[in-house]
Amino acid sequence: MERGEKVSITVETTVHAPVEKVWEYWTQPDHITKWSFASDDWHAPHAENDLRVGGAFTTRLEAKDGSFGFDFGGVYDEIQTHELIAYTLGDGRKVTITFHSLGNETKIVEVFEAESTHPIEQQQAGWQAFLDNFKKYIEQS
Repeated sequence: MERGEKVSITVETTVHAPVEKVWEYWTQPDHITKWSFASDDWHAPHAENDLRVGGAFTTRLEAKDGSFGFDFGGVYDEIQTHELIAYTLGDGRKVTITFHSLGNETKIVEVFEAESTHPIEQQQAGWQAFLDNFKKYIEQS
């Protein structure tokens, strides 16, 4: 990827839950800590979320064996309750998440700007794993 060139990646899933429940589980720190990681050897021990335009969020992600950890966070650019969340990550990349109500199901579509360190396929797989973990969590709750 050349400098300045922005590549957007899309991941999506449909969960068997109404949009109101999806919104709550997506945005409440007590729920975020139970799903916001890509694999079972990771966890999210702490999350903060100020869900308003200009508000910030941070989720602490750590390997369960203690070998690595980092904070994932950003600032909200746009919020439309039960429909849209847009934010800017700490490194300046943009993310947009749309929630499409389908009755007792909700389609979640997440579009994010790729970073230049890791291959596109790896980034897509990683973000998809978070979505898949969210789907698993909400559908088992």
